[in-house]
Amino acid sequence: MKLRLPNTYVLLVSLLALIALSTWIVPGGKFETTVVAGKTLVVPGSYHLVEARPQGLAALLTAPIKGFVEAALIIGFVLIVGGAFSVLQKTEAIDAMIKSVARAHSRSAWVRAAVIPVFVGLFALGGATFGMAEEAIPFVMIFIPLALALRLDTLTGMAIPFVGSQIGFATAFLNPFNVGVAQGIAGVPMFSGLGYRAICWAVATAITIGFLQWWAVRIRRTPELSPTFALDQERRKTLDLVSFEQFAGMTARHKLVLWLFAATLLGMIFGVVRFGWYIEEIAALFLVMALAVGLVARLSADELTGAFLHGAKDLVGTALVIALAKGTVILMRDGQIIDTLLNALAPLVASDSPVFAAQKMFVIQSVINFFIHSGTGQAALTMPIMAPLADLVGITRQTAILAFQFGELATAIIPTSGITVGVLALSGVPYTTWVRWMLPLQGLYLIMALVLLAPPALLGWQ
Repeated sequence: MKLRLPNTYVLLVSLLALIALSTWIVPGGKFETTVVAGKTLVVPGSYHLVEARPQGLAALLTAPIKGFVEAALIIGFVLIVGGAFSVLQKTEAIDAMIKSVARAHSRSAWVRAAVIPVFVGLFALGGATFGMAEEAIPFVMIFIPLALALRLDTLTGMAIPFVGSQIGFATAFLNPFNVGVAQGIAGVPMFSGLGYRAICWAVATAITIGFLQWWAVRIRRTPELSPTFALDQERRKTLDLVSFEQFAGMTARHKLVLWLFAATLLGMIFGVVRFGWYIEEIAALFLVMALAVGLVARLSADELTGAFLHGAKDLVGTALVIALAKGTVILMRDGQIIDTLLNALAPLVASDSPVFAAQKMFVIQSVINFFIHSGTGQAALTMPIMAPLADLVGITRQTAILAFQFGELATAIIPTSGITVGVLALSGVPYTTWVRWMLPLQGLYLIMALVLLAPPALLGWQ
């Protein structure tokens, strides 16, 4: 793979400069707004010109720090949740659960048949609830030998954790890093619309499981059909295919940690639905989870704080992306060009059918995803535009958020994605081989997204 594009930070800084320049060229404009059911909505047809406010070098240089200030709540939330999940990973409870099920494959025909559905479901659930994405990369080295032991191939071993977590992320219903942030920016109640998103997640997960099960039947019958057949033959000679058999099993502590994690997710759902919890309360809940998990796992104070800081540190880059993305919005807002851009973009998305409008918005988000992979950063960058744009084209902001999520469906084959490149590097599979194998599944995802956007667009999903 020879393609090299600028990284996210370079793109965002370049975008900041471009926006500052555009404030000297694009005329200022404003839409009238109205408050409906406590939400501020844009009034279609009310656009009018106002005095432009060009943003100079000083505004450009101060935009990132202003972005940190205005996005402080979201940034703090991301760092705390990231730290909490790092503590959870420190206990190795999730690893233990996976290895425990993997060990059972040789002892039960039912387990052998259920390996793909169970594990794809678990990774998809991880993506949908706590934003599992990069965390799936090391699991590739567990599932490749497991797949080979089950008479499958390297591609299947890659796809179970990688595609499973990515599809869960793209159709998430409780993911604080994309759904939570996007809804917060769009002014939509946190984790509202959970029911339909759960349906989308179930459909996407079922499609993924069905495709992998179909592939598994073909490969068990004719191994030579696999594009990685030669690589699989070599790996069977060198890899330790029974390492998971030596796993001693889940301990009582592992099980208790997992119960605490499940209780945290249930508590979050209850708090959001019953008490209208927002970012502050959910962040506090995950902080409590980190402390409780650390106590149950008997982590020392140094281990607990070290794990928490490690998780937060891993998300510092994400925090910077959020700040830079927020900085772009600040420049556009201060230059009074946001509404002008909305007015220009609306005809491209608008349609006589709200379904087509939602589908066009999905296509736009998919293109943006090619350049900006961070779900949180992409939400911070696009939701200030897409949320009011939804008002203008006659779809709800909830539907716009779903279109934004579905833009992540192609991440598994995007060559500019660090996760994709990392997985391919670990597995030793060429990019072109992976993409050719994934294209039929990506086609199914595309059809799925277009179909699932129709009901909320037609019914005015709130």
